[in-house]
Amino acid sequence: MDSWQVAAALLSAALHAGWNAAVKSHARPAEIMTAQMVIGALLGLPALLWTGLPAAASLPWLAGSTCINLVIVAALLRTYSLIGFGTAYPMVRALSVMLVTPAATLLSGELMSGYGVLGIGLIVVSLCLLAAGNRAHPAVPRMALVWMMLAGLATAGYVLCDAQGVRRAGSPLAYGFVVSATNAAAMFVFHGFAARQWHSVAAHAGLALPIAMASTASYLLILWVWSQAPIAPASALRDTSSIFAIMIAIVWLHEPFTRLRLFAILLSAAAVPLLRMA
Repeated sequence: MDSWQVAAALLSAALHAGWNAAVKSHARPAEIMTAQMVIGALLGLPALLWTGLPAAASLPWLAGSTCINLVIVAALLRTYSLIGFGTAYPMVRALSVMLVTPAATLLSGELMSGYGVLGIGLIVVSLCLLAAGNRAHPAVPRMALVWMMLAGLATAGYVLCDAQGVRRAGSPLAYGFVVSATNAAAMFVFHGFAARQWHSVAAHAGLALPIAMASTASYLLILWVWSQAPIAPASALRDTSSIFAIMIAIVWLHEPFTRLRLFAILLSAAAVPLLRMA
């Protein structure tokens, strides 16, 4: 991975952590999640006049990504309702990283160097330590664990679908804008096309707009990286978002900061140059 790809993955990570924290902290996370997805779609649709549609070969992967995204959203919202963001977020990302690494090798034939394997190992360990360091939730409820595992499994599938889809799309922008639209449409189908949903989107538009912009930018950045770089190290780099997430959780959500979490952050930072050499 070159320096631009690494920088793009890290910026995507920071934006991803930020918009997830904003959703988690809202009094009605399901409504703000739907609102930001709809607004993101409305922002992206006019851009398709410039980018055109993605190539037909990407459409099966795009459809899979859309379906899996519904599972992720539902599982994350249920997880966030049961346990703190600072515990749930890194555990979901750790499981995703562990699953993406072997799956990318099987699906794309991508082999990593020893540096890459070590870097991914450090990311997984650091994510687990971040979650373990959350004293606000020393014990994870059984149902929260179930929802976290489902979210992690679905996130890994989502990564693989998008990485394969964007490589066949011909344009990361075209693929990203279409997925934003299909994700929003799927959310409306999932919840039912009720007038109250449109009223909810309008009511939350002021807050949902910056969240949607951050979410879209994060997504387009990582799609660009996946279109050029190996899937597993790029995905792991993006999952350093937990570094940013834990700082958000401490400053914004008032979750505790411990020496264990500090060590986890240092481990994750040490993984970045290793993943660059993957």
